[in-house]
Amino acid sequence: MAEEKKKGLGRGLSALLGDHAASAIAAVTSAAAAGPEGAAAIKGLRILAVGQLQPGKFQPRRSFDEERIADLVDSVREKGILQPLLVRPLPGQTERFEIIAGERRWRAAQGAKLHEVPVIVRDLSDREALEVALVENLQRQDLSPLEEADGYRRLMDDFSHTQEELAKAVGKSRSHVANMIRLLALPDPVKMMLERGEITAGHARALLTAADPLRLSKDVVARALNVRQTEKLVNDEGKAKPTSGGRPANVGKDTDTLALERDLTSMLGVKVAIRSLGKGGELVITYGSLEQLDDILARLSAAPAAREDLDRV
Repeated sequence: MAEEKKKGLGRGLSALLGDHAASAIAAVTSAAAAGPEGAAAIKGLRILAVGQLQPGKFQPRRSFDEERIADLVDSVREKGILQPLLVRPLPGQTERFEIIAGERRWRAAQGAKLHEVPVIVRDLSDREALEVALVENLQRQDLSPLEEADGYRRLMDDFSHTQEELAKAVGKSRSHVANMIRLLALPDPVKMMLERGEITAGHARALLTAADPLRLSKDVVARALNVRQTEKLVNDEGKAKPTSGGRPANVGKDTDTLALERDLTSMLGVKVAIRSLGKGGELVITYGSLEQLDDILARLSAAPAAREDLDRV
């Protein structure tokens, strides 16, 4: 069963990235599984000095948790680097390489005073390097929710991948990918609370449907509410609060309307609400800055492609 899943994941990566880029990720994974002796047979495996490497310009991570790096340093001291870094040669610089995947391991190696690290060298274009860096990070379990969400969004925006393709490639469900992308529609202060660990991704998803996510998020933190309690808080607010025009809020949305709201939110990267007003209704798009508004307009200008994406979700 495990072998079948591994093969399926490989097909998903090749379909997403192409054989050349997918083989780079597969080589790193295979080397880690084979151990020091078996890894020697992996094409492109080399031992390089730590000083020959530099961080990649396509690093998807926004920050590095120093406490987790410290834990990794302890592990490296005890066991060494178990999974090779993925690197590419720097143009015009002899024996200098850019890290595509594995910057945390490189940092930990420096903290553990190692002079050399195992790497797999691949000639990757800028496009391939960015795509591989995003996908390799998404396959790992230590990204923050917003880093994961931003990774999916960049792969969709920059490379026109669908949610279904991404789900297959990283071994997640399509609904998981869609739910993570929705987090990007939260107001920036709420995102910061999520990044700091004051609320969880579950809290954040519940707050997406709130009329005032920031106000309720502060209430959630102050009262130490769990996810279920947060969902109830948001639901109760929706039932009680009238709209600005004095009309009662639309709390009885059907499943199709809610699904369409989710898809539009995912497509535009910001919160979208659909309100029924008799025979017609309102489509409310919430943005937090002029930059976000510019991004929305750019996405809407690609209307044929957007409609095609919606047909596929």
